[in-house]
Amino acid sequence: PPTKAGQAPSPPDGGWGWVVVFGAFISIGFAYAFPKGLAIFFKEIQDFFGTSYGEIAWVSSIMLATTYGAGPISSILVNRYGSRPVVMFGGLLCGVGMISAAFCTSILQLYICVGFITGFGLALNLQPSVIIIGKYFLKRRPIANGLAMAGSPVMLCTLAPLNQFLFDNFGWRGSFLILGAILLHCCVAGALFRPIGAATASVKTQVTEEGKDVLKGKITEDAMEMSSPTDVPVKNKTEEERGKDCCEKINQYLDFSLFKHRGFLIYLIGNVLMFLGFFAPIVFLAPYAKHTGIDEYSAAFLLSILAIVDMVARPTTGIIANSKWVRPRIQYFFSFAIAFNGTCHLLCPLASSYMGLVVYSGFYGLAFGMVCAMLFETLMDLVGAARFTSAVGLVTIAECCTILLGPPIGGILIDTFGDYKYMFIKCGAVMVLAGTFLFVMNYYNYRMLAKEEKERKAKEEDPKSVRTENESRNNNWNKDTAQDGPELEPLKEEQEEIKKEMNGT
Repeated sequence: PPTKAGQAPSPPDGGWGWVVVFGAFISIGFAYAFPKGLAIFFKEIQDFFGTSYGEIAWVSSIMLATTYGAGPISSILVNRYGSRPVVMFGGLLCGVGMISAAFCTSILQLYICVGFITGFGLALNLQPSVIIIGKYFLKRRPIANGLAMAGSPVMLCTLAPLNQFLFDNFGWRGSFLILGAILLHCCVAGALFRPIGAATASVKTQVTEEGKDVLKGKITEDAMEMSSPTDVPVKNKTEEERGKDCCEKINQYLDFSLFKHRGFLIYLIGNVLMFLGFFAPIVFLAPYAKHTGIDEYSAAFLLSILAIVDMVARPTTGIIANSKWVRPRIQYFFSFAIAFNGTCHLLCPLASSYMGLVVYSGFYGLAFGMVCAMLFETLMDLVGAARFTSAVGLVTIAECCTILLGPPIGGILIDTFGDYKYMFIKCGAVMVLAGTFLFVMNYYNYRMLAKEEKERKAKEEDPKSVRTENESRNNNWNKDTAQDGPELEPLKEEQEEIKKEMNGT
């Protein structure tokens, strides 16, 4: 419906928003599941090119790192053009990358086509899909995020057996051609991302939080322009425009002041550490099963089990996180999910049979779904909807380093020791450490926020504090005038008289 001029529409929390959730379900599903589903082809591509585990692991690693590392570019494009055209262009890049990969003749060409081109296309699908959900939902946002994030296990559950079927019938080159055509469906998903209106809900939130400061600043600027001579403002304005440096222009799209935000820094450090062991186990799960003597379809079925459990875990986690008991302290729930994920990896080497791997896949799917369902919700809970776009971009560029290194480090451990258990132990230990760090630091952050809120309320309720501030300002003014010399003595006497009148009143 049309809105009044000058007013930003509020999030509808339904309606066309559920269609947007369906589009995000598809694009997020491909962005997360596609790099994992490619692990089905790794054993055969490794034999075809004669590479090691560490070298073949770079394919998924570069793709994941590009998907996260291109986050700031994706955020800037969303701020400039909106979510719909960015996602449609990303889907086109994904298709072009995979179709080009079908004609590669070396592992380096696979790095470029699959890793960089397809990874960049997936980045243009991931961030806009997460951002637009925050514009369409407010009260039901955790549920909407959980449903959209469920696209990853659904796609993984479908892609794992599909990739094995395509490989058996068309080989890895023919499979890449068909997968490139399938990825073009991201363009259709992006077409569903209809803008809410002339202004977004995030703008409304920003106005309600910062409207007073903006109005005060505007009034001050107008007053300065009115009080200054007529020829000076134009001159100063042109000089200020020329004096704008590159950092200020970039800051219009990426809010670097977030690095002063305590909660954001805690989230960033914990997630950077977590991603060092987050994706490696799922990339090497199917090759590990084949290494133990399990046939190809049974190994692919482990990913399907993981995906089915993950499919149920994500919306369920969203509902639990939206409850009145969990949402005020959702950061603790997120920390527990990360530590639980790491514990599953530490226990994985105990699974020596196929049934043991089935049990591990079930618990891993539960833990994986819990983490993914709250990954962006906890970030929005910390920084708010107005700064969420910039926060996603900054977080993903920082996380791409550990995402890039995680699977290759696991591959190096496998090549060095000839056993997969050291890779699982490394990933489990890192994630338990990350979960513990987030739990402790979030406890500290909640304590500090409560203390600051208590001090702010006490300051507002105590009139003496206001009087003390006024007196300190007067004293500072007196010190400044005393240092300026005898030529300001008349002004000083006049100020003393005004001070006496204020004390009298």
